[in-house]
Amino acid sequence: MKINTFFAVPAVVLASQFVNAQSTQKLNPIVESFVNETNNHSQLEDMAFELLDDIGPRLVGTPEMQKSNEWTANKLKSWGIDANLQQFGTWKGWQRGTTHVDMVYPRVKSLSATQLAWSPSTKKAVEAEVIVLPKLSSKAAFDQWLPSVKGKIVLMAQYQKIGRSDEQIKEFATPELYEKLKAEKEQASKDFRDYVKNIGYDNNTLPEALEKAGAAGIAISNWTGIMGANRIFGAKTSKIPMFDIDVEDYGMLYRMAEKGSKPRIKIDAQSKILPDTKIFNTVGMIKGSEKPNEYVILSAHLDSWDGAQGATDNGTGVLTMLETMRILKKYYPNPKRTIVVGLWGSEEQGLNGSRGFVADNPEIIKGTQAVFNQDNGTGRVINIAGQGFVRSYDYIGKWLNAVPKNVRDHIKTDFPGMPGGGGSDHASFVAAGVPGFSLSSLNWGYFGYTWHTTKDTYDKIVFDEVKNNVILTATLAYMASEDPEFTSRERRVMPENDKGEVAKWPELKEPRRDSKDYK
Repeated sequence: MKINTFFAVPAVVLASQFVNAQSTQKLNPIVESFVNETNNHSQLEDMAFELLDDIGPRLVGTPEMQKSNEWTANKLKSWGIDANLQQFGTWKGWQRGTTHVDMVYPRVKSLSATQLAWSPSTKKAVEAEVIVLPKLSSKAAFDQWLPSVKGKIVLMAQYQKIGRSDEQIKEFATPELYEKLKAEKEQASKDFRDYVKNIGYDNNTLPEALEKAGAAGIAISNWTGIMGANRIFGAKTSKIPMFDIDVEDYGMLYRMAEKGSKPRIKIDAQSKILPDTKIFNTVGMIKGSEKPNEYVILSAHLDSWDGAQGATDNGTGVLTMLETMRILKKYYPNPKRTIVVGLWGSEEQGLNGSRGFVADNPEIIKGTQAVFNQDNGTGRVINIAGQGFVRSYDYIGKWLNAVPKNVRDHIKTDFPGMPGGGGSDHASFVAAGVPGFSLSSLNWGYFGYTWHTTKDTYDKIVFDEVKNNVILTATLAYMASEDPEFTSRERRVMPENDKGEVAKWPELKEPRRDSKDYK
């Protein structure tokens, strides 16, 4: 993430204000209780097992998403926290089943494959020849070829000549070889993008055209560039299965088809199309004792894509906020302001849950002191930006001063920063003019390895890092609740871009409340 430094307060300046506190820090007794509870009586691992192993991935519209809503609400209630499910829309119902893909000719081999979200099932196993897209350069020529896909399984994604990560190539290749392979890879990607454009389609319309022409199935390989990790998003078909194959097996099939071996594969993709289902946010509250109509919101999205368990996107954010609420209820049961936890649905389809909450709860939004959102993996928080609020330095700096030194020392700040435009749920609040802050974490391979991939699993969680974030979040929530002043919502003067155009504050958007026309 690029950090805007216009009018920024350097981290060293902020750090210098904490020097005395860091060298002679005596923790607030409440904060000290947060630290002790987190380190000695954590429930993070048990909750991770229940959420990620027992319930599993949480795709919007699935029974598993409904189970996760009910589980989080019940967990909050078990700690004496008021909790409920707030509906913000409906979504197409679907439930993943098993995926078995085997090559049956010219030899037998089980393939590593996953059906895409919302993919139609095969009902019974489908066996067909695999073909590749033709080397054509116009829509007219491609459309003339289209009827030949009837009864075939089409490999629709780019062929990857090398299935090694860029980091590994860089480590072992000579500098000259590395630059050569890098240039070849970039050219191949450009050539494929140009090809799809030249034949007159895109990633949405091409699967539709293949399906209409009678294809038996569509295979892609959405490889991240890291060995073993593929991203799993939604299918673009309505009648035939669409599935992802790991880069190694996809490449093998591609070479066989291209060289005339006429490989055949057998697909058994079991899933269920279910009726449209209600979709919810889980919302819990610890009522404020002095200012009940002012709010501190702890934010994380509960939904995930379902190629794996959604452990770091965003199981770790959910676990952080649940554990924080448990500890706050135990050691700070009578906060001055009302503390809210919002575990949002359908973030992955456009921040729909948090946008729904903003639209449906105007009185809460009016009285919100601050929002703390966590949504980028298992790592310790290392960056907090002011999100474009002019006075954010005054209160964030003050609140951070109460955070234990070993947690705070890792954090860089950027004030006033730029407003978040839509990367995660804090942006829904920022667009409404509410101070919403992203607790941005250390990468731990997030974007390349676990973000929306088949590898986003329980074992990728580093629980000591998550504990760090619980201590931070609990302290920030406590300090924001106790602060005698209501936070300023004054916005920064937005800078000009290279064209001399003044940047605009992010637009407040309505949520998508159903899956009609969603692609």
